[in-house]
Amino acid sequence: MLVVPAIDLKDGRCVRLYQGDYSKETVYSEDPLSLVQAFVEAGAELIHVIDLSGAKEGRAVHRDLIIEIARNSPVPIEVGGGIRDLATIEDYLSAGVDRIILGTIACRKPELVKEAARLFPGHIVVSIDVRGDYVAVEGWTEESSIHYLELAKLLEDAGLRALIFTDITRDGTEEGVNLKRVLPLLEAVSLPIYLAGGVSSLEDIRKLLPLEEKGLEGVITGRAIYTEALDLREAINIAKGLK
Repeated sequence: MLVVPAIDLKDGRCVRLYQGDYSKETVYSEDPLSLVQAFVEAGAELIHVIDLSGAKEGRAVHRDLIIEIARNSPVPIEVGGGIRDLATIEDYLSAGVDRIILGTIACRKPELVKEAARLFPGHIVVSIDVRGDYVAVEGWTEESSIHYLELAKLLEDAGLRALIFTDITRDGTEEGVNLKRVLPLLEAVSLPIYLAGGVSSLEDIRKLLPLEEKGLEGVITGRAIYTEALDLREAINIAKGLK
């Protein structure tokens, strides 16, 4: 199981939001590039980068910074936030981004997601971000009428690299993981799943390890790393079975 550190970009800085609320942000770094190096030194094999400003505005606000991160990262990065068309996907991939994360567009235009997966096999990930049972869109500022399991099943055969499942009510809270909704998702689809939201302790990592055989390929964690509630190196070692 992979432990994937997260970098959320807003106004050029690395921040974390509380439950996706843009008015409740904490700035953790003015230099996102330095974070990449620290994460790689801790053993990270994949880095999760989200353009929060882009997610809210529906365009690639931090494009240049993200491309700089991709070109300077010795490990693959996955990028989401504000990616709404094939041209932006191709732009990021050609610049060295390894995986593209699609969220809002998966609800609005699932046919575009399927086309992207066909054109860029192995590079397209869909993030299913939920508040309750329904998928949130537009940078988590709106709630759709699509049940998260319905969306997952709709996209199961699209050729995606993976699904990311985020429990928004746990995101940025360090309250621990909530298995109530991820377990049905693991049962509903055969795609690899990454869990985000609330992953905040070594005990959470140990708790999730048995789900690897059910399709949990990795976990994504952010605030807990920055507050040092979670030691990234140790979490990675536990997830690899080295501890």
